[in-house]
Amino acid sequence: MVRAYDGVLVIADVFVLLLKVFFYVVEGFYRFFFPVDEKSVAGEIVLVTGAGHGIGKELALKYASLGATVICWDINETSNAETVNEIKKLGGAAAHGYKCDVSQREDVMRVADEVKKEVGSVTILVNNAGIMPCHPFLDHTPEEIKKMFDINVMAHFWMLQAFLPDMLAKNHGHVVALSSMAGIIGVTNLVPYCATKFAVRGMMEALSEELRVATSCGGTNSNIQFTIIYPYMVDTGLCKKPKIKFPSLMSVVSPKEAAAQIVRAQRRNTPELSIPSHWLSVNYFLRCFPEKAPRAVKDFLDSGVAADNS
Repeated sequence: MVRAYDGVLVIADVFVLLLKVFFYVVEGFYRFFFPVDEKSVAGEIVLVTGAGHGIGKELALKYASLGATVICWDINETSNAETVNEIKKLGGAAAHGYKCDVSQREDVMRVADEVKKEVGSVTILVNNAGIMPCHPFLDHTPEEIKKMFDINVMAHFWMLQAFLPDMLAKNHGHVVALSSMAGIIGVTNLVPYCATKFAVRGMMEALSEELRVATSCGGTNSNIQFTIIYPYMVDTGLCKKPKIKFPSLMSVVSPKEAAAQIVRAQRRNTPELSIPSHWLSVNYFLRCFPEKAPRAVKDFLDSGVAADNS
């Protein structure tokens, strides 16, 4: 009798699960055509790492144009100051610049304390800083590999340790992390870089899940959002020798356009986004096939980066 009762409960649970899955599929299909409204970022305190150039600079300018207080971090004090001055010339938005080596935990914690005292609690954190040496795996020096991990991966941990506790205390905040399509698929001449971007992807997915489970078990809803971005190729100067067989199909994106898509994703609480947006879906679709099939597609597209030491 007990076993029969337990069996009925299992069947009921499976039925409820199927209903949930069906509902979420329909909801996802609906949101594909009718996305949620973009939330306001006016009055938010946004911190962007690597704000001295490229995507980071365009992100700082975009958030400032939307009425946010922008905090620019970069190891290059001169270029960072140029971004801050450009924002101030626009008028209407507060901007603050700080020199920081995000690969060094002590430096991150020190400058974070300055930010909290001088500006306030960061509510939107954009971990954008990164480097991308491009050459065959065995040509990378140990120092180069370590530096790549320190900037591209460890910096994310130090930034989160510095600013996530305040977000949790106020139950308000958003973390945006820049990964790469090289964090989705392996790319020739980018072995260590791919490893760092795969790591960022795993960290963000696990952190988001950990917070979701913790809050649901506590009977509360979390207002901390996480967004991870997978750019394909952006014209920032990091990719010195792009290799593109079909430029009209796989063109390099401008930093300004990339920043616009990132801010839009953050304002819509989008969990993950590739730039261009279709590449994430294409990747998931191709991985449903036998291993040789997506490899054949990759060989046909013949896209990637040439070694910068060749």
